[in-house]
Amino acid sequence: MITRALMFQGTGSDVGKSLVVAGLARAYTLRGLRVRPFKPQNMSNNAAVTPDGGEIGRAQALQARAARVPPSVHMNPVLLKPQSEIGAQVVVQGRARGTARASEYQALKPALMAAVLESYEKLRAQADLVLVEGAGSASEINLRAGDIANMGFARAANVPVVLIGDIDRGGVIASLVGTSAVLPEEDAAMIRGFLVNRFRGDPTLFAAGMDEIARRTGWAPLGLIPFFPDARRLPAEDALALDAPAQPKPDARLRIAVPILPRIANFDDLDPLDAEPLVEVLRIRPGAALPGDADLVILPGSKSTIADLEDFRRHGWDIDLLAHVRRGGRVLGLCGGYQMLGHTIADPEGLEGPPGSVAGLGLLDVETVLAGDKRLVAITGTADDIAFSGYEMHMGVTRGPGRARPFALIDGEGPEGAVSPDGRIIGTYAHGLFADDRQRAHWLARLGAAPSTLAYETGVEETLDALAAHLERHVDLDRLLALAR
Repeated sequence: MITRALMFQGTGSDVGKSLVVAGLARAYTLRGLRVRPFKPQNMSNNAAVTPDGGEIGRAQALQARAARVPPSVHMNPVLLKPQSEIGAQVVVQGRARGTARASEYQALKPALMAAVLESYEKLRAQADLVLVEGAGSASEINLRAGDIANMGFARAANVPVVLIGDIDRGGVIASLVGTSAVLPEEDAAMIRGFLVNRFRGDPTLFAAGMDEIARRTGWAPLGLIPFFPDARRLPAEDALALDAPAQPKPDARLRIAVPILPRIANFDDLDPLDAEPLVEVLRIRPGAALPGDADLVILPGSKSTIADLEDFRRHGWDIDLLAHVRRGGRVLGLCGGYQMLGHTIADPEGLEGPPGSVAGLGLLDVETVLAGDKRLVAITGTADDIAFSGYEMHMGVTRGPGRARPFALIDGEGPEGAVSPDGRIIGTYAHGLFADDRQRAHWLARLGAAPSTLAYETGVEETLDALAAHLERHVDLDRLLALAR
């Protein structure tokens, strides 16, 4: 079979491109096709480790899972990991290549196209169908020069485009028609059809809207996709997902507080806890105090640990955390959060910001130096004699007497992490702990909750199947396949 490809771009960020591609990947895989997801350029601090020793955006790892294939660095050849308001780490084919300010990155993009096209060709050689996801908005014509994420890639690789609009945010007719109006003629010609996502209510009420979009743009209407509430059960890539209202849990027995810092990373560590019906995960925003009745405070990962620690102190959360500890509360630091719990964090080479060293929170007897290669590896081991699997993704080395009381034993490597003498403060580089049902059940029991019966990974698989079925009902998948080239 000749390899086909189809690209999905959006009228804006967070219109549901990632989930649509994941659902289509599972749907076409169930039809017997060899599917590969691809996103030329991504911007996210929620990343996944790949078996080929690199990192990609979390959404592409989920899409690979939907296609029932291992994730690869070639599925997301350019990953930008924001470290400040104007700068990001640039990861190319899974490996960090340095940092760039936004203006500097614009100059880099033409040179990165070669890596993007190389990765795309590698995936094409493995697939019957490549599902390509764009980034941000297709209408950002101010960024069109040198573009590798949207129309620049579509034109370079000759891949037809389907445009997705989000009706839930309002103005979907204007956003789709407006995109057609502002695009250069050659770019607009790449678009074959459109999807309207996240519809609520009676679909017959928007039939005239679909017709009007088609009339004004000349694009084929390919589906009106109803809102899919179970999307919250799948790992989110964009930190915008952290702004979604929490599900009310009036019967919750555990309250876990998580301060949300500007450069939070790998926040899908929280998803399995959110999925527990008796656990309330409180995302604490700047201006709010850490709650005094929390059973556990989790300091999550960070793409710029020193800068986020400064923000943590600026919001007064260091005072709240010490009060929590004095009351006998428990603290878990994950990756960057682990580094914050020590005595000092040093960045002598300026890897995450200006070179320097800052005092940590002093709750664990360790010190961290940000240096050396980034560690990107899947791990298995035991913690409290309970097996777990997960991954590490971090820069820096943590040493100190506190490591004599390790949190875990990593298979083939030895002790990892640190625990305070009273056992209430824990730091670890292990991500994915709570996705492992064994470890999560152990943590909940330790905190006094009822035994967990949730099979988290099974739930993710069931949700991907349900999403595929949802798209089969509401999208013309045969026509999509015919449009692919």
